[in-house]
Amino acid sequence: MIPFCMNMQQVRSHGGNQSPNADNGKRPPGRPRSEHARSAILGSTLRLLEQTGFDGLSIEAIAADASVGKATVYRWWPNKGALVADAFESGSAKQLRFPDTGSVREDLREQMSQWARILRGRRGRIVAAIIAAGQSDKELIEAFRERFVRPRRLDACEILRRGIRRGELPRDADLDLILDSLYGAVYMRFLIWQKGLTEDFVREVVDLILFNTAESVSPRRWNGRRPAGSVQKASALAR
Repeated sequence: MIPFCMNMQQVRSHGGNQSPNADNGKRPPGRPRSEHARSAILGSTLRLLEQTGFDGLSIEAIAADASVGKATVYRWWPNKGALVADAFESGSAKQLRFPDTGSVREDLREQMSQWARILRGRRGRIVAAIIAAGQSDKELIEAFRERFVRPRRLDACEILRRGIRRGELPRDADLDLILDSLYGAVYMRFLIWQKGLTEDFVREVVDLILFNTAESVSPRRWNGRRPAGSVQKASALAR
């Protein structure tokens, strides 16, 4: 498996930063694609997924709701898992773009707050359904990982590298461990506790993880202050 935060040039050489459903500029056999039909299929997938869950969702129902034939659906997507993953990605990608505020802490805070808002809303039920069904459906979880998670992860890796170049993080920082700690806390609140996934919580998690990562190289960026609130208590307990 290619590590998520490996050198981006290596990722490109493995084809890792290209969307799995990209067509490399070549059209598949058959009639030209209709972007209107594609958008209708993606919209129908999200709508029906909210109503039926993954197990109750079918390509036949999606095609009927989008007013297209099953062959049109299969022209773009090899299976239901790939379609569901692309549908969720298409509806969330713009909202989950990382900003460039000049601060790795603020970049992560803003993007993770957007992710928390998605998880607290209607689309959060879709994420929960995908993860639950993916435990017994390898095709689905692989599609979600490759088509939705991996592009976001690669973007997050670059945000951390940008922080390293600005001197906010140490050069030997374990980027995958940082990201697992940040987003793992969000998934814990979302999937297990099912409450408390607030913007204050997101800010505190970012402060805790980045403060303890960056303290040795850039204390000036924190103005000599430790993270506040419950994070400060967690820091004290960890020492």
